[in-house]
Amino acid sequence: MGAEPGPDLARLLARVSRELMEGPEGEATASRAARRALDVVPAAEHCSITLRRRGDRVETVASTSDLAETCDGFQYALREGPCLEATWDDEVYVSDDLRRDERWPRWCARVAESGVGSVLAVRLATETRTIGALNLYAEPTHAFDDQDRDVALLFAVHAANAISSADAVEGLTTAMASRHLIGVAQGILMHRYDLGLEQAFEVLRRYSSHQNLKLRDLARTVVERGDLPSTDATDPA
Repeated sequence: MGAEPGPDLARLLARVSRELMEGPEGEATASRAARRALDVVPAAEHCSITLRRRGDRVETVASTSDLAETCDGFQYALREGPCLEATWDDEVYVSDDLRRDERWPRWCARVAESGVGSVLAVRLATETRTIGALNLYAEPTHAFDDQDRDVALLFAVHAANAISSADAVEGLTTAMASRHLIGVAQGILMHRYDLGLEQAFEVLRRYSSHQNLKLRDLARTVVERGDLPSTDATDPA
């Protein structure tokens, strides 16, 4: 069952929140969040974090054990389970006894066979969007009480904001690196073929479109080779 509420829990959550916001990378932050969730909700023995991806896909980006990842994998394969429900629908799902839970019969049967008795799944959401779910597993039945649920909900707010912020920073860093790479490639083409800045970019854009290459990947090739990849064309402009 959960830790006693009070100043100690408040201090723990404050410390965990600071730790989560310190990391610059999304998946590293998710890994820290999964580990720290076990401190905040001691009844949990295994934890994983599911994030939504493009095209209605979901993915486990962090887990504290192979068992947690396996439980998630069953949900994705069977298309049923509490973490999927938390990711797409309601805020929190608790199953006190997976062998008796009839909401997700196929998933519950598989996970119960793996030795898991209880699960607590909480939506990860910022003020503007839902990003995934925090999944807590325990081997005993009736492992999670109301306080565990409330603490997990509070922790999920901190975790979601930290992961979302880290993803944004990581995405911005990647975008800046891509722009730099494209700029270097433009400079190479300008020098090699006596092109203007806009002409060099148009060459890159047209080539990437015709060859079905990402502009960033083409720019990297130009920087590495010092020229465009070989084609039948003799004049890039």
